[in-house]
Amino acid sequence: MEHYYSKEISLFIITTLVVLFCVKVSKALDDCELNYNDPHKVAYTIVVDKLGKGNFTTIQSAINSVPSQSTKWIRIQISPGIYTEKVTIPSEKSCIFLDGSGLQVTEIHWNDHETTAASPTFTASAQNLVVQGITFRNTYNARGSVMRREDIKPALAALIQGDKVIFHKCGFIGLQDTLWDGPGRHLFTQCYIEGVIDVISGFGQSIYKECVINIPVNAYAPLLNEGFITAQGKENPNESSGFVFLRCIVQGSGNVFLGRAYRPFSTVIFHLCFLPSCINPAGWNSWLQAGHESDLTYSETRCIGPGADTSSRVPWVNRLDAFHIRSFTDISYIDPQGYWTSRIPLLS
Repeated sequence: MEHYYSKEISLFIITTLVVLFCVKVSKALDDCELNYNDPHKVAYTIVVDKLGKGNFTTIQSAINSVPSQSTKWIRIQISPGIYTEKVTIPSEKSCIFLDGSGLQVTEIHWNDHETTAASPTFTASAQNLVVQGITFRNTYNARGSVMRREDIKPALAALIQGDKVIFHKCGFIGLQDTLWDGPGRHLFTQCYIEGVIDVISGFGQSIYKECVINIPVNAYAPLLNEGFITAQGKENPNESSGFVFLRCIVQGSGNVFLGRAYRPFSTVIFHLCFLPSCINPAGWNSWLQAGHESDLTYSETRCIGPGADTSSRVPWVNRLDAFHIRSFTDISYIDPQGYWTSRIPLLS
């Protein structure tokens, strides 16, 4: 009997050690290694320069040179200029730090439209991605070019569909579906986002912190009469997706809604934001979910500005208490352990 229990205990210990080892290996493979001997904490830097003063003259060729399934941060430094190219980071190209020279001097342009999948100027499907100091612009339906409603099509500046992605001091400019914030956990800090229709759309679980969101309806297409900041697509109550805007500044002209319901459990929070006079007094639009408004989570808390008056908001807008607001606005909403958002290359 003692021999039997001894075997059982030994088997339990071995099994536990194997599980712990597998978890540790899995976590290591899931993260990107920092190099503390480098000023940017990366393994090495690739330089992109249009004038030929770097390793590559296009951004896509630099991305293609990065080893697949990399476990070390690799920096792609992009010199000032307008890069007219469609850029894609496929799922196997993880641990990339795309480092521009500033959102006002480093831009990626492309002119495409029609579908969400085909039109983006920039598509990122990889996890563990950091982007800094770049503006992504879809030049289709540029300011002042829209003369007919039927000419307006989805034309994405960026499509983001990888997990653990950070954009810092970046710009996103287009008219419809400017920033498609797809599946995954994402953090946008000090970014500039411009558009008119469903400007930030998709299924992401994302925090937008200290961003400027500009909805200049009159400058792009006065014939539209209205604009929509968000079209969030949470499909069911068990999902954790949602868009959280924290200390953001909203600008614009015309008649602007904070959001409309793209999917049944659409979730959007504005907290400590500035809301201008162009915000429609109703605030929100049930759109595709009319008749099911009780399933939506739309909330504004402690916002300021002439558009922050909630007395005429739709009757089904949520009044969340401090506890529930904190569960959305704390970094733990996208990073419960505070781990992946801190283990990144050095940002300016």
